[in-house]
Amino acid sequence: MMNRSDGEVRPHKKLLAAAVFSGLDRSVRSVLCGLVMAVSLLGVNTPLMAQDAVNINTDSPEVLSAGLQGVGLAKAYRIVEYRQAFGPFESVDELAEVKGIGETIIEQNRAQITLD
Repeated sequence: MMNRSDGEVRPHKKLLAAAVFSGLDRSVRSVLCGLVMAVSLLGVNTPLMAQDAVNINTDSPEVLSAGLQGVGLAKAYRIVEYRQAFGPFESVDELAEVKGIGETIIEQNRAQITLD
């Protein structure tokens, strides 16, 4: 990483992307910017992007970790292990039984969690 005079740290990847992007022809940059904006406006979801709804009874650990705030792969695997051991979740609040999942995580994600 590179330190800036204002104290902000910028990753090398951002610097590399900026260097590559600035080296492109102006018309190519315009087209790329337009494509990026169009895709973001369409709200295209990929497995790596957060989804509108996350089903804690059927989704994979990868989908759970991508779609739930504060849930990484380790916690997502614990959610799957819990439902395999005890059956499907009957309520969102039952997530509190999973190690590492507390009320804060449940409340942050309540709106997008589904059970069926």
